[in-house]
Order: sequence, then C-alpha cells, then structure tokens
Amino acid sequence: MTKDKLETVKDLTNKLLELMGSKAKAEVSFDKENEAFMVEIKTEEEVGLLIGRHGETLKAIETAIAMMLKQKTGEWARVVVNVGDWRQKQEEYLNNLADQAAQRAKETKEPQPIYNLSAAQRRIIHMALSKNQDVTTESVGEGEERYLVVKPKKIASN
Repeated sequence: MTKDKLETVKDLTNKLLELMGSKAKAEVSFDKENEAFMVEIKTEEEVGLLIGRHGETLKAIETAIAMMLKQKTGEWARVVVNVGDWRQKQEEYLNNLADQAAQRAKETKEPQPIYNLSAAQRRIIHMALSKNQDVTTESVGEGEERYLVVKPKKIASN
C-alpha cells in the first residue's frame, strides 16, 4: 500500500466533506486483513448529521469516496468510513442480534429469520455465528427481499 494512495483517499474525503459544508476532517489508514481503506471522520458537532438515518449518509459518503478514488486511480478499492464509534456500536448490536437469534433457534428448534439487513450487516452476522456449532446461517431471497436465516443444526439421535 503506497503512501500516495492513503494521501489521495484523505484528500478526496476532505474535499467531499468541504463540499458538503462540513468542518470535519478525515484520517485514513489501510486495513491489510480486509483490504480496505479505513476512513475515520473526526468531528464533534456533526456526528449525527454525517451518520444519517440508519447510517445512510455514512454509506453514501463511502460510495462517493470509492467512486472518486476509482476516477482518480482507475482502480476500485474498498472504502470503509466511520464517524464517532458508529461502526463499533453497529457491530456490537449485530453480534447481540446474532446471539439472540442463535439462542432462539437452539431453544425452539425453528429457523429464525432476520429481515431488513444490508449485505454488510448479513456478513457480520454470518461471521459472528460461523464458530457456533449449534446453528448455521443462510441468506435467502434476492435483492431488496434478501434476508438471513439462523437455523438450528440437526442433532443426530442415537
């Protein structure tokens, strides 16, 4: 990962924030494990504004930066934007949701659907439950109708 690309992502992000009328500033690093540029937007007053309803503004900023980077470098790169500790709180919430669904599936022996998740949110739940030997996870459906199902694993009877 070149220092130039990190600077490019930082410059593009700060330019976008400026165009949005924001006083926030960006710090950028590269996460080798996830092969993604990690953009941390620093602000005191504008946290809620930059996150938006259910993180929609945050996702839009992410998409815009990725597209601007593609225009500038000719290559697609994964960009993950965080404001405040929204991502950590979101992941914590999804891990709790995953644990609750797994517990219900185990107790009721019934599949537990979880609706209204983005692909990234489904991925977090799949990952959270991948080490759980009592349940399996599966994404079902297409497009906007796609949802996740937590199923109890069949226990072999003796």
